[in-house]
Amino acid sequence: MAENSPQITGKTIALLVTDGVELPELTEPIAAIKAAGGIAKIVSPNEKSLQAMEGDWNHSDHFDVDVQVASASADDYDALVLPGGTLNADSLRIDEDAKKFVSAFFEAEKPVAAICHGSWILTDIGQVKGRRVTSYPSLKTDLTNAGAEWVDESAVVSDRLVTSRTPDDLEDFNHAFLTLVAKS
Repeated sequence: MAENSPQITGKTIALLVTDGVELPELTEPIAAIKAAGGIAKIVSPNEKSLQAMEGDWNHSDHFDVDVQVASASADDYDALVLPGGTLNADSLRIDEDAKKFVSAFFEAEKPVAAICHGSWILTDIGQVKGRRVTSYPSLKTDLTNAGAEWVDESAVVSDRLVTSRTPDDLEDFNHAFLTLVAKS
C-alpha cells in the first residue's frame, strides 16, 4: 500500500461469508487487509469451503473456511467485513449464529464494514436505525424501513460502521474501513 495508506499491522479481521459471496467483494478486502499488515480470516456457516460467485450467476473460485461461525467469537477479531453477493447475504441474514456473531461486534464497539448486499443482515439485527448508510440500490427500501438514512455514495462511515454500494466502490470501501480499523 502507499505510504499514506492506513496500517493495521497485527490486527485480525473476520470476513463473514458463505456460498454465493461476490468474488471481488471477498478477494479485494482480503488483499487490502494483508497489504495493510492485517490478518484476514474467513468465517462461515460452511465447514470446509465455500463457493464464490461473479454477479450472482457465474460460479467462481472456492475458498477455504478458517473458522465456522457457530464456534467463532468476536473477541478473537479486531473488526468484521460483510461482503455482498445476493445469495451470500440472504443466507447469512437468516442464520442465527451469523446474526449473533455480527451483533457481538456492535456490542463490543468494534468496526464493521458491509458492501453491496452485505448490509442486509444489519436490518435483521437492528443495527441500521438512526445511521446514515449506503448499499446496493435494491436494499434501499429494506434499510430505510429499518430506520436508516440511505444515501447514494461510494463509502459511508457512520460511527464504527462503513457501508458501500458495489464492487465499483471497493477502493473507497477498503480505504474507509482500513482507516477506521487503524484508528480503533
